[in-house]
Amino acid sequence: MTSAAQSQTHLYRSRDGMVLGVCKGVADYFDFSLFWVRCVTFFVFLFSGLWAVGGLYLLAALLMKPAPVIPLQTSQEQEFYHSYAGSRGMALQRLKRSFDKLDRRIQRLEHLITSRERDWERRFHAS
Repeated sequence: MTSAAQSQTHLYRSRDGMVLGVCKGVADYFDFSLFWVRCVTFFVFLFSGLWAVGGLYLLAALLMKPAPVIPLQTSQEQEFYHSYAGSRGMALQRLKRSFDKLDRRIQRLEHLITSRERDWERRFHAS
């Protein structure tokens, strides 16, 4: 799936945009010219008041998920990315559980290797 096809299904904030990537993300999503999206944004920003449009722009930057670094190929990859981008706390908890499970497995292996029974088994099987 190409970047253009990917951005048509979801609205992302571009990672290589000028200011937070909002205009580029909108241009990619709606298949508009980036130049014209930036021009319209600039003129609306200039003529309607700095605070209102500036606030909306920052709100859009906060609400839009950043575009994936690696293009997403399957629906499973898209689902994982959206779950991670939507809730980083949950993703961190999943990673912590995985590392805790690995840590317990390593501790069991260390216990097995350093236990006295292992030493006796090695002595009996070495003869």
